Amino acid sequence: MRMNAVLGVVLGALLAVQAWAVEEGAVVEGIDYTELTRPQPTESREKIEVLEVFMYSCPHCFYLEPTLDKWLATKPENVTFDRMPALFGAKVIPHAKAYYAAELIGKGEQFHLPLFWALHENKQTIWDEEALVTFAETQGIDGKEFRNAYHSFDVDMRVRRAAEMREHFGIDSVPTIIVNGKYRTSPAQVGSRKKLIRVIDHLIGIESGKETPPP
Repeated sequence: MRMNAVLGVVLGALLAVQAWAVEEGAVVEGIDYTELTRPQPTESREKIEVLEVFMYSCPHCFYLEPTLDKWLATKPENVTFDRMPALFGAKVIPHAKAYYAAELIGKGEQFHLPLFWALHENKQTIWDEEALVTFAETQGIDGKEFRNAYHSFDVDMRVRRAAEMREHFGIDSVPTIIVNGKYRTSPAQVGSRKKLIRVIDHLIGIESGKETPPP
């Protein structure tokens, strides 16, 4: 009888753990996201910021874009979305400068996804300034305006800040999502792009006061 009772307790505990693990939509700190020990200031202080850290050369970043686009169509009004190129070495600096150059002249949406597509679907080699200017022109962007922005002080400052922020956020892989300068998560951490959206929404809920933060 005593052995059966012990087995019953063990079985009950295992079933409880299993039920918790498969709970639909369960988001767990330390597993699905990491709270930063040193939160960073955000660009928008009035809204909750969701920041995508990406690299144009990263296929996983490319595959995440449709998922994020679908989420953006329904994101809460109190949430702002931004992107930040990750600086892992000198080779990707031209891509980072090109991203900020397009943003600076108001052609970000015209440039961003097409460059991803050209690199990953069309297998084009677009790595240096000349190739990037030529590509921008194929998208209907004025080449001279784009080049001037590419070499501007503003773009240089944004690239330097992106390099600093990558270290402050503790980012060692992409894509990574930072929520309100406080939380870090990624598809690799949560296991799927679909769950990533649940985690983002959960963290937005915490920041909005609609979710209970972990003790």
